[in-house]
Amino acid sequence: MSIQSTDQIADLITRIRNAVIVGKNEILVPTSKLKVGLVEVLAKNGYVANFEVVDGTPRGMLHVVINEPGANAKINEITKVSKPGRRVYSSADELPTIKSGRGMVIVSTSKGLMTGREAKKNRLGGEILVKVW
Repeated sequence: MSIQSTDQIADLITRIRNAVIVGKNEILVPTSKLKVGLVEVLAKNGYVANFEVVDGTPRGMLHVVINEPGANAKINEITKVSKPGRRVYSSADELPTIKSGRGMVIVSTSKGLMTGREAKKNRLGGEILVKVW
């Protein structure tokens, strides 16, 4: 089995979604700057409890704690919006709101990864990567 995935974000999101469905509270995935940035945004907004980068050879691993043992996961649904075959871009004015503001989108902007709310506040558009609620 290869540790190289063609779509890093889809792999991370699928692992998180599967862990939530079966009731696991933590996962290990191969690390990358994009995955760390994505999990950082999720942690900052309370969707994952904790994360850390574990160094290793040939590649480090990202240890993500989805929820504390005995607690329910905050993630009900997590999906990838922009796919390799169909990229989805949006201006700051047209960024979607998810579940009447209870959810969020994660946007890749020229200033880095941020939530749709932060991107609107900073008047930045970009590629919509993930929708979570």
